[in-house]
Amino acid sequence: MKIALCHESVLPQRGGCETYIASLAHRLATDGHEVRLYACRWDADALPAGIQYHPVEVSSRLRIWRQWGFSRACRELLAGSDHDVSIGFDKVAGVDVLYPQAGVHAEAIEASLRKHGSSLLRAILRSIRWMDPAEWSFWALERSACRQAGTSLIAISDMVRGHLQKAYGVESSRLHTLPIAALPQRFEPLDRPRRRFEARRRWGLTPSRPVGLFAAMNFRLKGLDPLLRALALVDEPIELIAVGRKCGAAYARLARELGVEDKVRFVGFCPDVRDAYFAADFLVHPTFYDPCSNVVLEALACGLPVITTRYNGAAELLSRQGTDYAEGYVIDDPHDHQRLAEALRSMTDASRRERFAAEAREAAKRWTFEDHYRGLMHILAAVSDVPINTPCFEPTPQVVG
Repeated sequence: MKIALCHESVLPQRGGCETYIASLAHRLATDGHEVRLYACRWDADALPAGIQYHPVEVSSRLRIWRQWGFSRACRELLAGSDHDVSIGFDKVAGVDVLYPQAGVHAEAIEASLRKHGSSLLRAILRSIRWMDPAEWSFWALERSACRQAGTSLIAISDMVRGHLQKAYGVESSRLHTLPIAALPQRFEPLDRPRRRFEARRRWGLTPSRPVGLFAAMNFRLKGLDPLLRALALVDEPIELIAVGRKCGAAYARLARELGVEDKVRFVGFCPDVRDAYFAADFLVHPTFYDPCSNVVLEALACGLPVITTRYNGAAELLSRQGTDYAEGYVIDDPHDHQRLAEALRSMTDASRRERFAAEAREAAKRWTFEDHYRGLMHILAAVSDVPINTPCFEPTPQVVG
């Protein structure tokens, strides 16, 4: 099958969607599919040999017009192509399949406001955001892409599926749900003890203390502020590594003010994120919005217990047991510092961590990248009417529908 992948940039070191696209390109190439990448910039070293690159030229550097320009340029390039199916991963109108991994723009706006504790401040900022022409521009482009009659949509979680139906009335007949999954071979355990020892020594972590991992590029949206405040309520011995980008002065100052400066290591950008996963004993991701967090899926693949929130679509892949979860905790409100602190305290119990870790490994086995890949190929075959040789995948209502 000739498959066109459309995204403005594919730089996997930035994480999230771009890591996924690179992983998908490798898997497609392994199966012998002809992969064509339509992008403005990419890391060729992270992509498979033989991929066809189609540079997309966007004249405007202004944020308000850049995405429109990319969408229009992609559509023009695709019109002259003989591909079997095209996939867009953000606001790209006119593709055969739209897989918006960033979720729905209106919900992302609400999430960015949710990080503020004051309801009055949220109301004021909401009014300001909706007076911003850029926000209307992004909303209009997303609306155009989602309402395109010939486009099938894939929701990255049931949460996003509901948002798409609420915002744009997308018909069930052209809407599927397919969570992403982590590549297990990225986390081969052979050198894990060595990496763990070296990373802990490099970052000055106490060998005997449990270590929580916070990994994100957008510290505020992903909940570092409430996490530091919750950490200040924990008297038990525990440490935290914050990975993803250079720590701003505001977070270092907040850690000092809260008296947790000695419990937190602001690691910054980690060239090989496996060092961070292997150094940690659990993941804590108190996000205000994540359509389906890749970091949670990677943590499960590493056998790490997880603390996250109900605003994360990846929480749907955890096993609910009454009001609890087998793999860790799902917090209703990131601003609930007491509840978050309770979850952190529980991770200081070695036997409980081990129980969560065993369940995390089982969760990773229940939904693998191969499961995801077969589900995606099932959708692409139906959209393109091109038969594929990928082993048959019988979708379930919770996964593809």
